[in-house]
Amino acid sequence: MNTLTKGISSLTYTKLNTITRSLSCTSALYIKQWRVNRGLSVNRTAEGILTDGQDYTFLDGRPTPLLQKQKKRMLKHQEYASQIVSMCSEVDFAKQRHQNAIRAKEEERQAIISNRLKPKGKALWKK
Repeated sequence: MNTLTKGISSLTYTKLNTITRSLSCTSALYIKQWRVNRGLSVNRTAEGILTDGQDYTFLDGRPTPLLQKQKKRMLKHQEYASQIVSMCSEVDFAKQRHQNAIRAKEEERQAIISNRLKPKGKALWKK
């Protein structure tokens, strides 16, 4: 009988430990949607006066040195800008090459049409 009561008590103990705690993330999703609806960035720490601004200023007007993360962010944005410029130039080159190919095809077609056999003799006079 002693082992039976031990088995029942351990069974009830395991049932008590299996209570789960469920978290709701609807408020986080609502805040995200609220920021997007108002034209703000999704991540509030991605940009803004506290992120992009200076920590302090000198009273005599000297510029403050950039922080490490500001330098890193600035270099990353410069890299993005250079990639955008290079990719735009590649797209422009591809457009120009496509236009040149179309023009060459049309010139070849016109050359073939102009080199066709022409009427001779009395057939030429009838026109």
